[in-house]
Amino acid sequence: MSSIKTVNPATNKVEKEYEEMTGQQIDTILSNADKAFKTWRKTSFAVRAELLHNVAAILRKRKEELGKLCSVEMGKLLREGIGEVELSADIFDYYATNGAKFLADSPLDTPNGKAFLSYEPIGVLLSVQPWNFPFYQITRSAAPNIMAGNTVVLKHASNVPQAAEIMEKIFAEAGAPKGVYTNLFVPGSKVSEVVADPRIKGASLTGSEPAGASFASMAGKYLKKSTLELGGSDVFIVMPDADIDKAVKTATAGRLWNAGQVCVSPKRIIVQASVADKFIEKAKSIFESAVVGDPLDPKTDLAPLSSEKAVEDVMKQVEKAVKQGARLITGGKRLNRSGAFMEATILTGVTKDMSAYSEEIFGPVLVVYSVKDVDEAVELANDTTFGLGGTVFGTDTDKAVEVARRIDTGMVYINHVTGIAPELPFGGTKNSGYGREQSPAGIYEFVNAKLIRVTTPDAAY
Repeated sequence: MSSIKTVNPATNKVEKEYEEMTGQQIDTILSNADKAFKTWRKTSFAVRAELLHNVAAILRKRKEELGKLCSVEMGKLLREGIGEVELSADIFDYYATNGAKFLADSPLDTPNGKAFLSYEPIGVLLSVQPWNFPFYQITRSAAPNIMAGNTVVLKHASNVPQAAEIMEKIFAEAGAPKGVYTNLFVPGSKVSEVVADPRIKGASLTGSEPAGASFASMAGKYLKKSTLELGGSDVFIVMPDADIDKAVKTATAGRLWNAGQVCVSPKRIIVQASVADKFIEKAKSIFESAVVGDPLDPKTDLAPLSSEKAVEDVMKQVEKAVKQGARLITGGKRLNRSGAFMEATILTGVTKDMSAYSEEIFGPVLVVYSVKDVDEAVELANDTTFGLGGTVFGTDTDKAVEVARRIDTGMVYINHVTGIAPELPFGGTKNSGYGREQSPAGIYEFVNAKLIRVTTPDAAY
């Protein structure tokens, strides 16, 4: 049986299955992508922008259908799935509208003659993406790079094959020439072979630390540029002057988002000891009142996790934490029903010698820490191998920004969980990876910033 299949996490039933592509099929796809690049790189910005605007329009037109597909394939709440599709459309439009400006020649100051940078595409890119945002993850990789004149081959997560397939069809419907954007149905074990192929000129991956280390090693071996986004253990620092009700509401909503399966979900809450009990009690009330159920039901607050393995892994982490001495405030159990459902969970008393202190828990589990002051909060926030996003929540935003500057991550939001917007760069530091997606920065990752200088033979240099 193929590993590439849709298993509805609300029912654990197989919805659709796909055969893995043969070596010949993979070769044909890479050849088509390489051939398409030779033409696509010469197209005008206007032609590329038209394609991206068309993709955006199709996404918006079909947002209900595509949002439902997110629910069926990986369990996302329907309203979240629709929101994801709308965000994806916004990103395509963003690069279509701004791409020509971002990629225009950039003049350089020089005392002799003139010089400028010309931003040129590099070739076929491999994009390896995860399941937690089936359309958004594709978009933030594909939109800037296709606008830049590259062609893209996607290897999506094996549990969201319908999203992968339909995105290729949307590009074709939007008018993309054959080979500009293509899906690969291959297991993770075949990725290294694709990275090694000389027709691949750059590679991007969003996934786990082990996958990222292997991926970067392979890209480095063949001297190919790569970008990585490897998850995180985002901190949520509650400042002494914070409105506790607003802080609790923001933190819990962020942790329930996508059933906690978000790299930038607030996973570690750090609160002053004087108000820690109050924060925990309010968070407990919200979590215990959260409606767990069918992701297609608008009354549902907490959907199933993406798969049976996903819920089993999170449950093992919770059980291990409790066994090691953490205090279970609420939750910590699976629901007695079919599907990958679990209760929203709160842990306290996690110490440095416990696994939960250093691991990313990819599910609806909130770990709350109590500290004596802001300095201790910052020290705890930075005591992690991850460095993706984070939040500082407080009334005095100037002080909150000061604290944000001290946090070692790629992103920090004030009074909001780490979010997503087309114009804002997304990416981390430390073991959360390297490179940026979205914003102007996202379009420069896989282009050749070529220096062109006009001068004379007798110039000093």
